Amino acid sequence: MIPPSASVSTAHAVSPDSGEHWTAEGAWPVAEGIHRIPLPLPMDGLKAVNVYVVVADDGLTLVDGGWAIPAARDLLDRCLRSVGAGFGDIRRFLVTHVHRDHYTLARVLGTELGVDVTLGRDEQPALALLNDVDSLEENPFVATLRTAGAAEIAEEWQAGDDGERPDPALWAFPDTWLEGDQRLTVGARTLDAVHTPGHTPGHYVFAERDAGLLFAGDHVLPTITPSIGFTMPAVDQPLGDFLASLTKVRALPDLTILPAHGPVAPSSHARVDELLAHHEQRLADSLAALASGPSTAHQVAGHLGWTRHEHAYDTLDVFSRGMAAMETKAHLELLVARGQATRAETSDGVAFGAV
Repeated sequence: MIPPSASVSTAHAVSPDSGEHWTAEGAWPVAEGIHRIPLPLPMDGLKAVNVYVVVADDGLTLVDGGWAIPAARDLLDRCLRSVGAGFGDIRRFLVTHVHRDHYTLARVLGTELGVDVTLGRDEQPALALLNDVDSLEENPFVATLRTAGAAEIAEEWQAGDDGERPDPALWAFPDTWLEGDQRLTVGARTLDAVHTPGHTPGHYVFAERDAGLLFAGDHVLPTITPSIGFTMPAVDQPLGDFLASLTKVRALPDLTILPAHGPVAPSSHARVDELLAHHEQRLADSLAALASGPSTAHQVAGHLGWTRHEHAYDTLDVFSRGMAAMETKAHLELLVARGQATRAETSDGVAFGAV
């Protein structure tokens, strides 16, 4: 069964905790002692990221932190005050993954407040790159785009790099690394920290079994599918990792989804099943596209529809085409790993798939 929230787009989704569009300003109570605060994002696609505030006797734990922009910081402060709290009550950040809309405000506030910021250990290579960008000769995603056969897109991505260096204050290493699956105590609550690589290598979800809740980060989103293959440094099998992680979460009890983007949704089992089915269909479509002969990921992406509206690949903006090419490359690499396709490379590193 399709959860009600999955039947509409993220742009139109109403969250049951607020009865309003999921991005509506507020500290919305999703369960006893837990509030959802949507914080703004400076981009045309996703408009907000959900930060979850867990109240305990000794203070607040925040799951994710938002993007370190003034508008997000000010709104977080305002929403905390609306429930009788403030920045001084924060004791810890549990960050699901290293992307800037989740990590950077947590890192800034963690430093200012002297509180713990926790992140998955497998995000360390990405942070190491962000703290040593002077050693990079080009945008780290450009090489992946070239191997996907998307040389023109790679050139546009590189040309669009304004040369601005990452701010070290935003990308300092966390205070605590999570390794493997473990149990965390948050006040009287017990959260299962579950390593779920795929969207990023060090992604974690946090399951509170007793309350029937899943702080899902970007791993299980109710109205969209998380990007796959958009990681730095690149990993061998991001889609294989993601599908394995979905299966891992499916083995947990059926939980209410508290996603990073989109409305609260009723069933982790139902949504995981949808995501697994979506990627199996995508794999089948990619395999069918290879039937006409050896093809790059860029070429295969041109045979597929994109977004819920099935837009043609060549109608997407350059950033979205790059993301689509990298995700298609992840599908082709998994087909090769499954023995359903073969892989070859040209002398300049462009990968081709064939059946």
